[in-house]
Amino acid sequence: LCIHKAVRTLVEEGPMRIRELISWGAEFDREGLKLAFTQEAAHTKRRILHAQGDSTGHEIMRVLIDKVRSTGTVSKIDFAFTKDLMIEKGRCVGAVVLQAAAHKMLVISARAVVLATGGAGRLYERTTNPPVATGDGMAMASRAGAAIMDMEFVQFHPTALFREGAPQFLLSEAMRGEGGMLRNIHGLRFMDSYHPARELAPRDVVTRAIHSEMARTGSTHVYLDITHLNADYITKRFPRICTTCKNFGIDITREPIPVSPAAHYIMGGVKTDLWGATTVPGLFAAGETACTGVHGANRLASNSLLEGLVYGERAGLAAARYAKKQAAGNKPSSRALPRSTFFDNTMSVMPPRDIAEVRTALQKLMWEKAGIVRDKRGLSTALRQLKQWGRLLKKPEPDRSVLELKNMVAAATLITHSALLREGSVGAHFRSDFPAKGKNWRKRTVTARQPARIR
Repeated sequence: LCIHKAVRTLVEEGPMRIRELISWGAEFDREGLKLAFTQEAAHTKRRILHAQGDSTGHEIMRVLIDKVRSTGTVSKIDFAFTKDLMIEKGRCVGAVVLQAAAHKMLVISARAVVLATGGAGRLYERTTNPPVATGDGMAMASRAGAAIMDMEFVQFHPTALFREGAPQFLLSEAMRGEGGMLRNIHGLRFMDSYHPARELAPRDVVTRAIHSEMARTGSTHVYLDITHLNADYITKRFPRICTTCKNFGIDITREPIPVSPAAHYIMGGVKTDLWGATTVPGLFAAGETACTGVHGANRLASNSLLEGLVYGERAGLAAARYAKKQAAGNKPSSRALPRSTFFDNTMSVMPPRDIAEVRTALQKLMWEKAGIVRDKRGLSTALRQLKQWGRLLKKPEPDRSVLELKNMVAAATLITHSALLREGSVGAHFRSDFPAKGKNWRKRTVTARQPARIR
């Protein structure tokens, strides 16, 4: 399901973005003077760059943050929550932002808006994502009338740390790329029974294999075993993972690591063209919140970082070009403001306990009914419950936790509805009642205010 032009753009422009990062100070691992590459699941060769062994994302963020700080033209609003987009005459003309500390809404006019709000992993009970990954950009864009595409394709990473009291910490795919083996609770290696590529099979295959093995053995986890590798090599190649596991009493050089799948990435999102433009003029999107079609139904490991770099740059350029063509100084009228922008002191806020209970129940519901293995009955049950929560959360409230929960319900509804529509199993979307691809498998699920449909 990959869009070929999107893939071609990624591979042709990727090297330029890497060289740009290096020129800004990024320090990728090297073998002598040459860049060092590793191999990850479903890749056919060693093509993955890494930094400080297993801290590639951290290194890229360090460089980008330093770059923003050194640029005097970028203004930041810290600890703010974007509530909604402003639409006037069919165009996006700004955003409404909640300054949480002051319980105050800030109206920001703009000639172009770029959404880069990340994913929606926090809709699930187990996830590798940070707390802010609640599908906010997708929910906002949907309310603004933008088309949303491929939301059924949620990728579950096979190996997240499973330890009581520990974060659901990602155990890098590179660990299997370097020879790590998966074993069940009886110590038996099991991937031979599921795929000829064994531990290097595509993510969805490995995830479902672990899910199946856990069900077969009645266990909550399996083990990732790299104890056969040299201990010095392990600590040098995976320093962050070593340290984190050691903090929770696991010496990965001597004992296998308890792991189980967790929601990791969503291939769907706000539908864009190759320049990040959405179906709403003036609104652009990049990164995980966008859907360029580059990942199809099942993203290859590490391609999300590259996509963010390539399509982030493209969206920025396109937004700047669009903004230059718009008349300066025209402030949006009050009609552009979402209905729920204005609050008064008489409005009640849901009790924190109720918010937390609904949030936890939503995550459990999505994990059980719209997770690794799905069927019509479970998805229909989830959709009915999500609609009930949606009605409960309709009235405007000046509280970030409520606004975030509304977005979670909206994004979860988009995922569940799309998953129900696709009566076939493709990539990360697996229906136990439709295990084959189905006749419409090459078509895409698109939602744009009117009911979702396969196109």
